[in-house]
Amino acid sequence: MNEIARPTATPVRRRPALSPSRAGDFKQCPLLYRLRAIDRLPERPSRAQVRGTVVHAALERLYRLPATERRPEAARALVRPIWAELSEESPELAELFAGPDDPDLAPWLASAAALLDTYFTLEDPSRLEPAACEELIEAELESGLLLRGYLDRLDVAVTGEVRVVDYKTGAAPRQVAEARALFQMKFYALTVLLTRGVVPSQLRLMYLADGESLTYRPDEPELRRFARTLEAIWSAILRASRSGDFRPSPSRLCDWCSHQALCPAFGGTPPEYPGWPEPAEQVNGEESVLDRAG
Repeated sequence: MNEIARPTATPVRRRPALSPSRAGDFKQCPLLYRLRAIDRLPERPSRAQVRGTVVHAALERLYRLPATERRPEAARALVRPIWAELSEESPELAELFAGPDDPDLAPWLASAAALLDTYFTLEDPSRLEPAACEELIEAELESGLLLRGYLDRLDVAVTGEVRVVDYKTGAAPRQVAEARALFQMKFYALTVLLTRGVVPSQLRLMYLADGESLTYRPDEPELRRFARTLEAIWSAILRASRSGDFRPSPSRLCDWCSHQALCPAFGGTPPEYPGWPEPAEQVNGEESVLDRAG
């Protein structure tokens, strides 16, 4: 889901899996993967990330309403109560603002509402009845690799055709970022193929910052090749896990990394490698709420 999960008395344990976010981390920088997936180091969320969480939650709740009530004003009305819930359940999110009187809070909430307004320029939710919203999906490849991710939305037509929809609260990307977005969508398309036995007829990325959308139509041979790509990534992760040799891969994206102080490329020293987690532990494949916020 795109809401902060409430803690439970007994955490659910899942076998290690590969998610699109963690696969992207490893491709970008093996050390980043290690620090996020194995060390599980905390990262302070940005206002933009949390705004994405609020918008995703609002769109999910919008589709719980009767079709005739799915209007822009209804979506905007969801923003403030969702933020109140998130900030109450997760104090680290509440710390993004200096209380309800912070002069930055009202414009920030308004910016989330504006993203929802843009959504209505891209499609009419009153004419849609999604098969699933914010759904956890898991699938296992023949190699035994478990894939795990969250679908923003899954549409199934009366003819049986399937569409995967992903909301992005940023602007339409340039070439490198577009490739990463398509990687994520192919991941979801493959899980749909494995769980439903059908190739999605359409993958649609909706960019709410500028009202652009990107549509892609995969085919089964392409998705089978993509499965081999994921298996190669997982094999590389497992090789690194045996020695703990998760090397940094400096790039322009380092400017946004929360872990520069621990990175050898910036004169830092990572913490002692804790070792690869036991199979029963709930680790390395998990996506956080902020990963899914788009």
